[in-house]
Amino acid sequence: MTKPKKPAPRILTVKDAFYLTPHMIRVVFQGPELASVYAGCAGANCKIFVPEIGQTRADFEACFVDGPAPVKRTYTVRSFDPDTLEMVIDFVAHGDEGPASAWAMRAETGSFLGFAGPSEVKIKEFYADWYLVAADMSALPVAGAALEAMPRDAKGVAIFEVQSAEDAQDLDVPAGIDVHWLVQANPHKPSTAQEEFMRNMVWPEGVVQTCVAGESGVIKAIRGYFTKERELPRDDVYISGYWKIGLIEDEHQLVKRQEAAAV
Repeated sequence: MTKPKKPAPRILTVKDAFYLTPHMIRVVFQGPELASVYAGCAGANCKIFVPEIGQTRADFEACFVDGPAPVKRTYTVRSFDPDTLEMVIDFVAHGDEGPASAWAMRAETGSFLGFAGPSEVKIKEFYADWYLVAADMSALPVAGAALEAMPRDAKGVAIFEVQSAEDAQDLDVPAGIDVHWLVQANPHKPSTAQEEFMRNMVWPEGVVQTCVAGESGVIKAIRGYFTKERELPRDDVYISGYWKIGLIEDEHQLVKRQEAAAV
C-alpha cells in the first residue's frame, strides 16, 4: 500500500517581528493559511521550514515540489488566536549560528516561512496539588504556555534559566506559582543550576505535575532525579530534551531516537 503523501506545508506571512528580550525574538504570523489550525494549540510543537536569505516566495514554494527541501526545525506555538488568525512563535536569538535564528533576526512584515503542524499540546489536563515548571530559553515558550493554561488557583514552582537578567519575561503566572530566574550567560556551557535548585527546594506533599524542557544534558540529569530519587509517576511527568550542546537539530534528533530504542 502506498503511504499517503503528507500535505505541503503552509506558507505563513509575518505580521510583525520584534525583540521581546535581548535574546528572544517574537514573530507574529497572520493570514488565512492559519484558518484550519486548532484553537488551544499554545505549547504544541510545530515544524518550520526556513527560506534562504534573499530567496523569493515563488522559489521557496517551488522547493517543496522540485527540491532541494528547505531546512526544517522544530519550534513551539507560543500562542494562537483563532478569531484574528494570529500565531506567535518565539525564537532564541543567537546570531547566524542557526538558520532559524538568522531568519528571525531579519524577519519583518511580509517575510515568510513554511509551517507544518501543530502537534498535540504536551499537557492536556491539570490535576496536581502543585506544579514544577523548568526551562531554559529554548523551552520558555512551552513553559510559558503551560503556566498560562493552568488553573488560576494552581500552586507550584517555576525555574527559568536565561542568558541575562533582562531576558526575564512578563508571564501570566498563577499567583500561587513561585517564579525564579537563574542567569547562565553562556548557554553552551553545561549547567547544573536547575537541578541544584530542585534538590535544595522544599517539595510539598501531594501529586506533582512537571513541565520541564531544555538542553539534553540538563534534562538527562533532572530525569534521573525525578525517576530514581523522587520516583514521580511517569504519567505526571512531561520532561524533554529540546537541543544538545554541540549538535544541530538533525544530529540531536538522531541521538534521541537511538536512546529511545535502547530503553
